[in-house]
Amino acid sequence: MTTYDLFIANERVHAPHQERFSSINPYTGAAWASVPQASDAQVADAVATARHAYESVWRKTTGQERARFLQRLADLMEVHAERMATLETTDNGKVIRETHGQMLFAARAYRFFAGCADKIFGSTIPLDQRDVFDFTRREPLGVVVLITAWNSPMGLLSNKLAPALAAGNCVVIKPSEHASVTTLEFADLVREAGFPPGVVNIVTGDHRAGRALLASGRVDRVSFTGSPGVGRQIAAEAGRLLIPVTLELGGKSPNMIFEDADLDKAVVGALAGIFAATGQTCIAGSRLLVQRSVHDEVARRLVERARRIKLGNPLDRATEMGTAANEPQFERILQAIENARGEGATLATGGRPAHGPGLERGFFIEPTIFTEVDNRMRIAQEEVFGPVLAIIPFDTEEDAIRIGNDTRYGLAAGVWTTNLSRALRVSREIHAGTVWVNTYRAAAVMAPFGGYKESGFGRERGVVALEEFLQTKNVMVDFSDDERDPFALKT
Repeated sequence: MTTYDLFIANERVHAPHQERFSSINPYTGAAWASVPQASDAQVADAVATARHAYESVWRKTTGQERARFLQRLADLMEVHAERMATLETTDNGKVIRETHGQMLFAARAYRFFAGCADKIFGSTIPLDQRDVFDFTRREPLGVVVLITAWNSPMGLLSNKLAPALAAGNCVVIKPSEHASVTTLEFADLVREAGFPPGVVNIVTGDHRAGRALLASGRVDRVSFTGSPGVGRQIAAEAGRLLIPVTLELGGKSPNMIFEDADLDKAVVGALAGIFAATGQTCIAGSRLLVQRSVHDEVARRLVERARRIKLGNPLDRATEMGTAANEPQFERILQAIENARGEGATLATGGRPAHGPGLERGFFIEPTIFTEVDNRMRIAQEEVFGPVLAIIPFDTEEDAIRIGNDTRYGLAAGVWTTNLSRALRVSREIHAGTVWVNTYRAAAVMAPFGGYKESGFGRERGVVALEEFLQTKNVMVDFSDDERDPFALKT
């Protein structure tokens, strides 16, 4: 078993009698890594260290200097992509054909924001007063807390860390207690890239560590990815402390197939939307809306293909679907399946723990499809975060839009059609932060990502992500010789 320590000021840190917990490989069920539970004092030290690094060093670096650090980090992510992918797959059960790509995606994010670091501009503002020069500066916030989820630790971290560092902030990172190993390994890459001590700090642990981060001293922003329930708690506490937050939460995304769609491509897109990553992704197309005239054909094809999905060792590149990431999530998925059956949805395939050679000890669940789903059922309204698809028929374009928007979430949506006008109409009317047309579960570091409604607020990726980590200062210079009235506002 590998033992890890916290990362503060570019050093591995532990305390006498450090509380620890084990990381469990969801494929084998074996404990394989020992991870520290950060104490309140260690969390406070990480925040104070980040503050000192910000005030003494990092806020004084140029954009060009920050870019060089980020470029080196991108290089190292590429060099270590296979090793990091193996670790992440071992930690959360996601197939390596996905985790390896996510490491390269993370590298691309660091490289993209390296290109942004020296292009953070203010503006000049023409005023009504001829002898007054007014301009703005875009400045970093200071110290930001980055909290990531267990389903894609390195990919989710890059969404936050790359723009935060490019903008000139120092950070304290807290990964999920269910998948902390790659983030702790990432610390070595940060140090090798040459970042000054204290710019990047990592603390691990459960909700206690998260609570301590908010209570530890002045924090200038929190960026959180995870469940809506925890997001609400963080937002409430941050609001009490007047700390701004960025929240990337859950989804119940509609993936809509119209009768004029290329069904071959649409079926593949539907599979990718729900069974890739074992459905453990916030953008999962877990509600498949299918126009009634092609409903039976689409359902038939999906059931047939779902039954052929290859489950097995996530480290085997032939494996198509891995495990639930941990035992609590495994149990939650199975309970959602039972709830759907109890509410009258028709189980078309799956619905049980998966068994067979090589699956004996892992948290495997059969790819599951429900038909005859009413959008009012819990299976259509509650996020399952697993390989469970609800197929819902619709008649008209208006029906599809109405059903698609009938959810408290608004993270993503898919539209499958060969009619350009329909594609533009539906993408305009759907309440979601991302709409894919004739594709699904596709990402680019240059494209903004974030949700509407209870899927969160704020944006990651793309140039707009920098705004989450910057603040605007106005500077007004009066170079006139006019004598003013000291008791009246000068306008």
